[in-house]
Amino acid sequence: MAWWWSTAAGVFDRSQLPPPADVWHAAQQLWSNGQLQTNIAISVQRVLIGFACGAVAGLVLGGLTGASRLLHDLLAPTLGAFRAVPSLAWVPLLGLWIGIGEPPKIVLVAIGAFFPVYTTVASALSHLDPALVEVGRAYGRRGIGLFTEVLLPATAPALLSGLRLGLAQSWLFLVAAELLSSSIGLGYQMINGQNTSRTDQVLLAILLLALLGKGSDVVLGLAEGRVKRARG
Repeated sequence: MAWWWSTAAGVFDRSQLPPPADVWHAAQQLWSNGQLQTNIAISVQRVLIGFACGAVAGLVLGGLTGASRLLHDLLAPTLGAFRAVPSLAWVPLLGLWIGIGEPPKIVLVAIGAFFPVYTTVASALSHLDPALVEVGRAYGRRGIGLFTEVLLPATAPALLSGLRLGLAQSWLFLVAAELLSSSIGLGYQMINGQNTSRTDQVLLAILLLALLGKGSDVVLGLAEGRVKRARG
């Protein structure tokens, strides 16, 4: 409502903030020539693949560092330093390491997903009651069996919280990757709209990213709620 009112009242110039009708017409135009569907599909694909890779890596390393004091002392300081690196700083390095195309974008998304999952899992495991580990070992659980059957279920709420944070980070890192080096995707639609003075296309991409990010968060939020109710 405020958006429509501000454009109708002339608070903003049409080139700065197009009215909702202009954004809707831009969506229809891009949909009719297939560009919008392609941009959405490519961005979602990048997020899903990168998030899956980053979440698995975060779960594995988080499990190792959380369950082993030695590995924590060896890996935690280095990973903590990498965590502080801004997302955009990875783009030129990944380009040099693995070239152009899809791999750098997916790796960057995976980096975004990795750290929240790693941090929450490692922290949750380090604060578990030692008696739980002893009970698992008393029932013959060792190594991977102990982790998957005892430790992982005990940290499920923290893991799901980490997954939600990791998914949100994945969308942020996706935009960074697509803004700087892409010829397709919603991030590319934003930068292309800027270059061609199509503010309606830029706003459309922003709205779609917000909807996709919120929608994916709602799905994980429902899973998190079910786990908490089951444990309660």
